[in-house]
Amino acid sequence: MDVKHEIEELRSRLNRYNYLYYVENNPEVSDFEFDTLLRRLQDLEAEHPEYYDANSPTMRVGSDLTTEFKTVRHAFPMLSLSNTYSLEELGEWIDRIEREVEGVEFVCELKFDGTAISLTYENGRLLRAVTRGDGEQGDDVTANVRTIGSVPLVLTGEGYPDYFEIRGEILMPYASFERINAEREANDEQPFANPRNAAAGTLKQQQSQVVAKRGLDCTLYQLAGKTLPHDNHWQNLQAARSWGFKISDKARICRSREEIFEFINYWDTERKVLPFPTDGIVIKVNDDASRRTLGFTAKSPRWAVAYKFKAEQALTRLLKVTYQVGRTGAITPVANLEPVLLAGTVVKRATLHNADQIAALGLREGDMVYVEKGGEIIPKIVEVELSERHADSAPLEYITHCPECGAELVRYQGEAKHYCPNQSHCRPQILGRIIHFIRRKAMNIEGLGEETIELLFDNALVRNIADLYDLKAYQLAVLPRLGEKSAENIMQSIATSRSVALHRVIFALGIRFVGETTAKYLASHFKSMDALMAATREELLQTEEVGEKIADSIEDYFADEQNRSIVERLRQAGLQFEAEQTAQASNILAGMNIVISGSFSDHSRDELKAMIEAHGGKNQSAVASNTTYLLAGEKIGPAKLQKATKLGVKIISEQDFISLIGEQTTQQTVEQQDIKTEVKDNTPVQGSLF
Repeated sequence: MDVKHEIEELRSRLNRYNYLYYVENNPEVSDFEFDTLLRRLQDLEAEHPEYYDANSPTMRVGSDLTTEFKTVRHAFPMLSLSNTYSLEELGEWIDRIEREVEGVEFVCELKFDGTAISLTYENGRLLRAVTRGDGEQGDDVTANVRTIGSVPLVLTGEGYPDYFEIRGEILMPYASFERINAEREANDEQPFANPRNAAAGTLKQQQSQVVAKRGLDCTLYQLAGKTLPHDNHWQNLQAARSWGFKISDKARICRSREEIFEFINYWDTERKVLPFPTDGIVIKVNDDASRRTLGFTAKSPRWAVAYKFKAEQALTRLLKVTYQVGRTGAITPVANLEPVLLAGTVVKRATLHNADQIAALGLREGDMVYVEKGGEIIPKIVEVELSERHADSAPLEYITHCPECGAELVRYQGEAKHYCPNQSHCRPQILGRIIHFIRRKAMNIEGLGEETIELLFDNALVRNIADLYDLKAYQLAVLPRLGEKSAENIMQSIATSRSVALHRVIFALGIRFVGETTAKYLASHFKSMDALMAATREELLQTEEVGEKIADSIEDYFADEQNRSIVERLRQAGLQFEAEQTAQASNILAGMNIVISGSFSDHSRDELKAMIEAHGGKNQSAVASNTTYLLAGEKIGPAKLQKATKLGVKIISEQDFISLIGEQTTQQTVEQQDIKTEVKDNTPVQGSLF
């Protein structure tokens, strides 16, 4: 078998296995066999780049390259649905439809609680994936969507149009949501509020490799195009299922108000056992001709409506409020409840966030409280049942001292939370900083889990992050649950961490408010740890994504002599304190400061920033008196435009910039040409426009 044929055969097999696993929930091969075939395909594609295919199954692994999202105009607008929370209002809507359309059929579907997506297919292959945006245009997130296992990259079956769109919802199943939030909480990061926010945030990640690990899912519910195979919604969905799309099997044709209400009542209860979030039922007119008769309002179709479920609540007793101390010293109050069944799970605790929330609720220990799951997953107290309050109960007083070390708490101006300021001697803070330092996205020191870190701390081997680099294998080998082999592996991982890039070292320090993305901008801007440590507040504010709060936090961190001492020890241990140098193309922009704003047709913002630096220029995040050019694209920030005009800063286009550095503009993307063709062609469109 020649290489090209083997690659095509592997792609075909892997696409089939992927469909069976993610869509049919009927795996045909083991994970090991699938991974073996995938690795073989990856190796062959690496050896033979001439056979590159953007829709290869290997694209599902994602990339660690950072990308920004191009704005793409929808060929068919993505309108929103009107909502109702009342069965009475829904009944009135049904009556209006039946008065205008004789013998109407409705399709009732679950309303998925995720983020809307539009997928475009050309000749049976995924061409592009675009978010809803403002309904007229959205962000091109194709690279991220390709990593989602339930999205077919190449269609199967027959009868699909040469060119069409299919709309649906990107979801985060509960299992993925709980896993990610557990990781975020362990890393002392703010957990996602609900699966919908988590799905939307994941879809906008700038590295598709991150998206691939998040466990997103995608269910499709509407086709749009000019040559769809059928003239009604239900049959088009069944056709889409035969092409490899994940179409919900919970939908139903209803022919009366009674059947619709029966469907709603059934799923108002049964949705609680589904593995993904839903928040209502969508009712659509089935027949395309009837839809055309009913038409649209300015914002939504008249032939569809969404009925929203009420959030489920449970009444239980607040037993006690306890307090947790995070890595940064933040105090989080936790409500400990009498166990109660809510939305399919037993709830024992609820987060109270801060003192203001406790005061707003008027909580007292012993109160009977109503609990609901925000976004169907995170328990929160929404109300006190005052009729059940004991006469001798006392108002809840928020703690004034740290529950771990006894230090008096502080509340910084503009902050909702209280903090323990004793960062050097408060056990949870010390452990939290060390655990943050070793995590995969930071220094990635394997073998040192939370229990091992606690063991090292309790045996006085580690008191701060720099102590890790003084450890010896014999010190580890004698500890419980370790041994010589584990000790050797840990020491090797510690040694390997010395080569971790500067931006991850900055992130690993655990500076308050400095997340992974901010750390990348800081490393790119300052180029070295020394430059970052010496930076003034004004210089910090010139960095992309760094505002006043982050700048103040960085200044405070490096003003602390103990922190500076730890950083110096990390330098002596051999960590990377210099950013990797990129090749210099020219010095044509030397001495120039350039601000980028808006979206661009031929290059991403990251590409333009890299080109500025490659030609000797400097990227600025905000327009200032020393700004040389404002490089302006579409939808430029009005504040930047106003300030540039006021200061007399020259405004240049993408083409002006390319001419300035002497490079050739790239040809307009195929996607944009396709969209322009669609917009110019006024052929009537079948299917939904939302």
